[in-house]
Amino acid sequence: MPKAQALIIDDNSSNILVLRQLLTIEGVASLTLPTARDLIPQLDLLPDIDVVFLDLEMPIMDGYEAVSIIKSHPNFAATKVIAYSVHVSELNSALAMGFDGFLGKPLNAEAFPHHLQRILNGEQVWYLP
Repeated sequence: MPKAQALIIDDNSSNILVLRQLLTIEGVASLTLPTARDLIPQLDLLPDIDVVFLDLEMPIMDGYEAVSIIKSHPNFAATKVIAYSVHVSELNSALAMGFDGFLGKPLNAEAFPHHLQRILNGEQVWYLP
């Protein structure tokens, strides 16, 4: 049985594939949504999610809009929401918008297990590659 459950919201299938593989190696199950817009009707239906990896730049609804929706939903009150973006210059904006951390793309496969463990332990991780 997985030790945790992650939700990945990203419109890039290659990025999803890489993150899912890294999570699987660490024993973390994952669900994916291709857009943040798809999140709204799913909020009440999703299982317990420990961490959300949220791309910042997506069509229709970006990560900045989505983080406030996620954080305001009672089922996600304790869920860590991690900005996950190639735009590392957005780190300060992500901090100001209430994200619990930032992982810059491309993900560092060697550092990811340590970052993930810290996130799952409730620590904030702000990492630029």
